[in-house]
Amino acid sequence: MPADRRPERQAALRRSLEGEGLDALLVSHLANIRYLTGFTGSAALLLIHAEATVLVTDFRYAVQAPAEAGAAAAVEVDQKSVWDRLGRVLESLPIGILGIEAQSLTVRDAERVGALTKARVAPTSDQVERLRAVKSPEEVAAIRAAAELAQEALAEVLPAVRVGRSELEIGAALELALRRRGSEWHPFPTIVASGPRSALPHARSSPRAVEGGEWLLIDFGAQVDGYCADLTRTLVVGGRADERQRAMYELVRSAQQRAVERLRPGMTGREGDALARDLIAARGFGDAFGHSLGHGIGLEVHEAPRLAPTAEAPLPAHAVVTVEPGVYFPGWGGVRLEDDVHLGPDGPERLSDGRTELVELS
Repeated sequence: MPADRRPERQAALRRSLEGEGLDALLVSHLANIRYLTGFTGSAALLLIHAEATVLVTDFRYAVQAPAEAGAAAAVEVDQKSVWDRLGRVLESLPIGILGIEAQSLTVRDAERVGALTKARVAPTSDQVERLRAVKSPEEVAAIRAAAELAQEALAEVLPAVRVGRSELEIGAALELALRRRGSEWHPFPTIVASGPRSALPHARSSPRAVEGGEWLLIDFGAQVDGYCADLTRTLVVGGRADERQRAMYELVRSAQQRAVERLRPGMTGREGDALARDLIAARGFGDAFGHSLGHGIGLEVHEAPRLAPTAEAPLPAHAVVTVEPGVYFPGWGGVRLEDDVHLGPDGPERLSDGRTELVELS
């Protein structure tokens, strides 16, 4: 039976709130609500107070919310308005300063909260996200399981990839294989980009048919127990790679390997990003690597911490991050390789398979 981490997560959050001088926090971001209570529904507000943890939701979740939250939260279900019910909860507790999640609560809803309470409403940032950046063994295991599932799905689909198949057809086959293997959903729209479209880092899969000797970039993920995996592979379809393709591929592969091997907790996100970026720039292709090296991954496919030139925060031990260098040349194509890496105290550990040798499909 997996350990129930919710009490310790809530206790850590209460300590943080106390240090910030906050009497309570209204949690509105659904991923944070799930992290703290286990509730997986699409509509809820969560109040974390020194004296109570109260989950407010609507009639659709009258059965689900108590079953999922259990002892982690008192559940209040309102047939008409979660905001009216929240107002009654706020009135019942001594609150001088109420924190709200500025990154997720709209201005309109923040004004609504202010009208519901006599407390001073204070914007906060990343109170729960900072806790989520450090993964428990159970969370790491879920991400690993999602990565393994994703790899198995790709291995099933690749033998049927050939010249003439469209990006949409390949993406549909991959998403079917993911679901059939137990992926709860797709953490993001699957990217299948061929030929010159592989130079679009976040391309939308299109009806374009793959042509011989072209790049095929596939960026995809899986979700297990709510936790995401995020992988990218780039391959050549319908022929052997030419000299330029092989050179760019090996550059990206070397940059990724260098970063994976040298990432350590305690270095800043900027220093982590530089592990790959400096190698690519030294070869004269720094301008072709226009995005950050990676991001945290967990209940959301993009979360803290960040590996980027602007990220000065230290990487915490037991974070899980993507490592995804790439180079992109408009009109020619692009190469990206992405794996998920756990920053353990003894060094980095790939949770995905790291099989990044160049694949050439005939």
